[in-house]
Amino acid sequence: MAHQKSDGMNHAPQGKPSPVVKPGEFAFAAAHLDHGHIHGQCNGLLEAGAELKWVYDPDPQKVAAFRKKYPQARAARSLDEILAQPDIKLVAAAAIPNERGPIGCRVMDAGKDYFTDKTPFTTLAQLDQAKAAVARTGRKYMVYFSERLHVEAAMHAGDLVHGGAIGRVIQVIGLGPHRLNKASRPAWFFKKEQYGGILCDIGSHQYEQFLHYTGATDATIAEASVANYNNPDTPELEDFGQSILIGNNGATSYVRVDWFTPDGLGTWGDGRTIILGTKGYIELRKYIDVAREKTGGHVYLVNDEGEQHINVAGKVGYRFFGQLILDCLNRTENAMTQAHAFKAAELCLKAQAKAVRIA
Repeated sequence: MAHQKSDGMNHAPQGKPSPVVKPGEFAFAAAHLDHGHIHGQCNGLLEAGAELKWVYDPDPQKVAAFRKKYPQARAARSLDEILAQPDIKLVAAAAIPNERGPIGCRVMDAGKDYFTDKTPFTTLAQLDQAKAAVARTGRKYMVYFSERLHVEAAMHAGDLVHGGAIGRVIQVIGLGPHRLNKASRPAWFFKKEQYGGILCDIGSHQYEQFLHYTGATDATIAEASVANYNNPDTPELEDFGQSILIGNNGATSYVRVDWFTPDGLGTWGDGRTIILGTKGYIELRKYIDVAREKTGGHVYLVNDEGEQHINVAGKVGYRFFGQLILDCLNRTENAMTQAHAFKAAELCLKAQAKAVRIA
């Protein structure tokens, strides 16, 4: 666990089992294991009662490591072998970012729902192809926006906001620092065409949270910039990014993401969100409360009633996964709407395209 906590790429939260289906009712497969987030995706689904039946990756070593953790998954010889299984309802994947869109279209065309790691696309053309595939097939293209969906503080903040605890939300500040762990990163991590740029990649979480907390259904990118301040040996890596959004309901957001988490921090990143409302504000200290508590799950709420520190660790759970399973079975949209997932993707792509490079 200590390793996971220091290492964002292998951070795979585990919650309490809370199955929404009976054994055998919802079978899924894992494929393309390029990012450690696949473990978080699988854990969430398994805890909600799904059954992991198959796994595929072109690299046998990745499959072997995965099956050590999830021995119930049978190794498939190809993605097509998984897509041919009539009982598989959903494919969870964490491919190299620029391959996520095309893989998703294949999965949906085979009649399965798709659950990809973020960022879901690296180009607007891929987004358009996925939109067309959703329209054609009626399948889902769902995204693992883990910094909200797999963070109890972030889920609880949504409940507080939507319950009116701070009035109308007018601004969200999203800070997403991550530890670089440069030596253990794969080659694609440093190639912009493959990872998509920092605002597209780790920024995607922030745009999704902005939409969720403010209720905006669209936004314009007022400004955006990126830099490589400290990694001259990998010139295509952006180690810093920032942007300002203006929502179609007047709410705004400032986003900063970076790869500058120092070694002395007891977790992989001091992720924080500040949500300002007309009647109060909320601060989330998602993964740590620096120099005070090594654990995460901290919600600070200030409104007319007073000041509160709510520690929600182990109290809120991760309802998204159960909702997703039921959405797939019932063709509903309670976990996340398709429009929301696609809009979050569009905003991170537009921010990345607009970003000025700081020399």
